[in-house]
Amino acid sequence: MTLLLTILTVSIQLCRRHFAQLRNSIRICTDDTNSRNEQPLLVAFFHPNCSAGGGGERVLWKAIGALGEMKEEGEKKMNLGERRDTCCRLSVVVYTTDEERENYKVDTSLVVLECKGIDPKDVIPSVIVRFGESYPRQVFHLHFFFVGCVLFIRMKLLIAMTLAIPPSFFRKEKSKRWTMIAESWGTIQLAWYALQKRTPHVFFDTTGCAFTFLVAKVLAGCKVGAYVHYPTISTDMLSLVWERRPSYNNNTSISTNPIITYAKLLYYTFFAIAYGLTGSLADLIIVNSSWTKGHIQYLWRLAGDIHVVFPPVDTKSLEQLSLTHPPRDNLILSIGQFRPEKDHTLQLKAFALLLEMHNGEMRTRGDVKLLLIGSCRDDDDRERVDRLQALAREWNISDSVKFVLNQPHSVLREYLSRASVGIHTMWNEHFGIGLVEMMAAGLVTVAHDSGGPKADIIQSPWNVPRGGDGVSGDQSTGCLATTAEEYANAIYEIIKRGSSSREILKMRENGRKSAERFSDEVFVKSLKEILLASSLLT
Repeated sequence: MTLLLTILTVSIQLCRRHFAQLRNSIRICTDDTNSRNEQPLLVAFFHPNCSAGGGGERVLWKAIGALGEMKEEGEKKMNLGERRDTCCRLSVVVYTTDEERENYKVDTSLVVLECKGIDPKDVIPSVIVRFGESYPRQVFHLHFFFVGCVLFIRMKLLIAMTLAIPPSFFRKEKSKRWTMIAESWGTIQLAWYALQKRTPHVFFDTTGCAFTFLVAKVLAGCKVGAYVHYPTISTDMLSLVWERRPSYNNNTSISTNPIITYAKLLYYTFFAIAYGLTGSLADLIIVNSSWTKGHIQYLWRLAGDIHVVFPPVDTKSLEQLSLTHPPRDNLILSIGQFRPEKDHTLQLKAFALLLEMHNGEMRTRGDVKLLLIGSCRDDDDRERVDRLQALAREWNISDSVKFVLNQPHSVLREYLSRASVGIHTMWNEHFGIGLVEMMAAGLVTVAHDSGGPKADIIQSPWNVPRGGDGVSGDQSTGCLATTAEEYANAIYEIIKRGSSSREILKMRENGRKSAERFSDEVFVKSLKEILLASSLLT
C-alpha cells in the first residue's frame, strides 16, 4: 500500500512538472503583454459544443465578455496611474469538439481560430446570430483548440480491448445504460488532451463536467472554476430509483425488478460519492439556481462557498415587444428541446383536457392553439416528435397543435410576440431560460411546481391552479401546476379572462418586470463581482 501511494505521489508530481513547463512556455502575443515581455494570465473554458445556441453557450460567451470588460477596466485604471493588476494580462482559450465550418477552420496544430477580441466578422456564425452584439472588442486574443471526436473512438477501443467488451456494447441503445460513466470518462480524456495542447493558469468548466477537475487541478496544477447548470446526479435521481418510480431515465424494466433496482441504486450511490469528491476540488463554484445550489451543496460537501448567478437571458430585446398592440392570440407556446425530460406528453394531455372543459367551450371557439417550438438533436428526438404527433391525432387535437422544429431565433421571437400563454412541464427543471424569455415577452406562464421555476422564477404564483394556494392576479408573476388538470384549469382561466383584461394584463406586466432579474447585464455584473472577490485570477 505504501509503495502504491509513493508511486501515485511521484506520478502526480511528474505530471505537475510536465504541465508547469507547458504553462511557462506560453507567450500569446497581445499588444500589452508583448510590450512588457510578460506571461499572460490564461483562462481556458472547457465547453466542447461552444458554437451551439443554447443557454449554456450564452453563459460561456457572456462570461468571456465579462473577462474582456475586466481587462478593459484594469487597463483604464493602469493608465490613470493606479497599480497594475492581473486582469491586464488576461487571455482566453476555448476547448471545443465542434466540427469544422465556415470561419471556423481546423488545422493540424489543432488551433481552430484566432481573433482579436470578439468580433462579429470572425466569430462562429451561429453564435453571432443567437447572442451577437454586446461584447467588448479589441480587448484580448481568443483562441480555440479543437479536441475532436476522434478521441472518443480511441477511448471506446481502449475500453473494449482492456475489458474484452464486444463492439455491440457501444451501440446507441446499449451505451445509454452507462451514460454517466461513459461521459465522465470521455471528459477526463478530453481534458487531458486539451491541457496537453495548451495549459492554462485557470481551468473554467461551464458544462458541469466535474471529473475534468481531476486532470486540471490534481495533475496539471490549474486553479479550477465551475459554472454548474445541472448536477450530473442528484438526490432526486436517487429517490426515484429507491422508490422504484418509472421515468425517462428509470424505465419499467428496472423499476419493477428489485434486484436491478438495488444494483442501480448502488451504482448511483458510488457515482454520487465520486462526483462529490471531484466536484469539491473546484476553487470557485457558481451555480445557476437555488435548486442547483441545494443539490451541489449536498453532493460537493467538501467544497467552499457556492455562489448563485442566474444565467443571462436577453430580456432587454424581448421587453420591446408590445403587450397590447396588436392584441395577443389565444396561442399557448412551449419552448424547449424535444428531450424526454421536458415531458411534452403532459402538455398535450393538458391541452386535450382544456379543449373538452366546460362542454368543449375552448374547442368551439376555434382559435385556441398549442405550438411547440424547439430543436431536435438527433434521430431519437425526431422519433419522439413523431410519437407526440401520433398522440395528438389519437386525442383528436392535431388540428389545433403545431410543431416547429430547428428554426432560428427570429422565428421564436415572432411567436413570442403573438402568444398569450406559455407552458412549461419539466419536473425539477434546474432553471428555465425558456420560461424567463416568455415572461419577458409578456406571456402568462404556467410552469411546473418544482425546481428552479418554483424556487427562483415564479415566486408569486397565481392562486387559480390550486384554488386558493397563491396570490391574486394583481400580485402574481405567473402560475404553477403539476397535473394535467391543474395546467388545463390555469390556462382556461387565463384565456377566459382575455390577454387584455385588467387582471391578466397586470400579471403579464409583473412577469416582465420580474424577468429583469435575469438580464445579461445582471449576469455580467454578478460574475465580475464574484471573480474579483475570489482568488481565481490572482
